[in-house]
Amino acid sequence: MKIGVVGCGAVGSYYGARLARAGDEVHFLLRSDYDAVRRGGVQIRSPQGDFRVQPKCARAPQEIGICDLAIIALKSTANHEFPKLLPPLIGPATTVLTLQNGLGNEERLAGVAAKDQIMGGLCFVCLNRLEPGLIQHIAHGQVVLGEFQRWPEPRTHDLAGRFRTAGIPCTVTDDLARTHWEKLTWNIPFNGLGVASAAGFDAVCSGQLPDASPLRECLTTDKLLSDERWSKLLVELMLEVIAAARGLGFEVPVALADKQIQRTRAMGTYKASTLIDFERRQPLELQSLFLEPLRLARCAGIQVPRLAALCRVLEQLNPGRCPGFSGPPSC
Repeated sequence: MKIGVVGCGAVGSYYGARLARAGDEVHFLLRSDYDAVRRGGVQIRSPQGDFRVQPKCARAPQEIGICDLAIIALKSTANHEFPKLLPPLIGPATTVLTLQNGLGNEERLAGVAAKDQIMGGLCFVCLNRLEPGLIQHIAHGQVVLGEFQRWPEPRTHDLAGRFRTAGIPCTVTDDLARTHWEKLTWNIPFNGLGVASAAGFDAVCSGQLPDASPLRECLTTDKLLSDERWSKLLVELMLEVIAAARGLGFEVPVALADKQIQRTRAMGTYKASTLIDFERRQPLELQSLFLEPLRLARCAGIQVPRLAALCRVLEQLNPGRCPGFSGPPSC
């Protein structure tokens, strides 16, 4: 299978490397990391065993050409680049798979590909990009695949099997939208509070940064869980996200909150991706991860005061706004 990977950070590099190791023809679309990856390949450090692969490298999508599978692992802040990056990779038979966080990514892809070509994948994995071409796999790695606005197809199960052959635990969901909300029960509290903790607990609860107050050190997952006030707030946010999902008609169980907490305790010290973006002074994925869920919750008439306050703080802390940023959500 010819596979193009667009967005070769931690997620794209890790899954692309595993597919390349399994024998697929994998092309990485690279910018700043081009020279390092072309020279030294991609190295994965993992408790499951370290390995290195040499993917094919390209600076422009035209160098790759039409693929059987296009994997999109860009930050959602770069979704405005879809019309420039993706058309050279997509033919009539190409499957377009987004592994991005949050809501609305499949809808944006529908502007450059046919709906029946689009799939979504949810990655339940702990990864960090240490330097160009070097990825640290810390724990987990499961991918849940689903079709955009339709039931699973034979190709859905075929792709899941290919992922499993590459050493990637993979299952298929019959409702991609519901599974997005299930993942948001982790992403919103841990990504959000990891960044917002820099403003302090009181600011996060009120939704307003104090005037001229210096920022604190951001809290990793273990520190959020070890502090009684923060851990209580984590659970409250999770329950709001679950209430929003249920209000929208998705059967997300309340017990998922406790399961997410227990899984995260087992991870130890971990910096969520939004916290890493914040430390690097990069724009945060506010729209897909926080503002769109807030908008949908409000449209469903669900009260989510903790989420609303968190969004206000994150908007104030955001190091930069991305092109196409739509501002505070409204119904």
